[in-house]
Amino acid sequence: MADNKRRGEDAGDDRLDDEAVVDDVADDDATGADEPVSRGGTATRSRARAESADSRPKTRSETDRVGLFGRIARFFREVVAELRKVIWPTRKELLTYTAVVVTFVAVMLTIVGFLDYGFAKGVLWVFGNSS
Repeated sequence: MADNKRRGEDAGDDRLDDEAVVDDVADDDATGADEPVSRGGTATRSRARAESADSRPKTRSETDRVGLFGRIARFFREVVAELRKVIWPTRKELLTYTAVVVTFVAVMLTIVGFLDYGFAKGVLWVFGNSS
């Protein structure tokens, strides 16, 4: 009889049915936690697995000294790979960020200018005007 009430067969107890739905949602969140969050980048779970498979320990012959041009080529390949990971701002975001920076710099310039003027007048008042 207690089993019947636990399974929600009692018409007056709808609370148990709601908990079952919450558990389903929690299970979905737990499985999706491994996926990377991205705003249009190319990072995927399969790429991460592929890169981790390539990160096996290298033998001595694979890590021998590489020539100058080989190191320069590897540098540029790594730069391009890092640039592909960047989440580039949209035009609207770029203009907003630029406006924020220019406004902040103008405010700080004004504050420092007034402080400089005030300190200059204060020093001249304390030490006297030489003219």
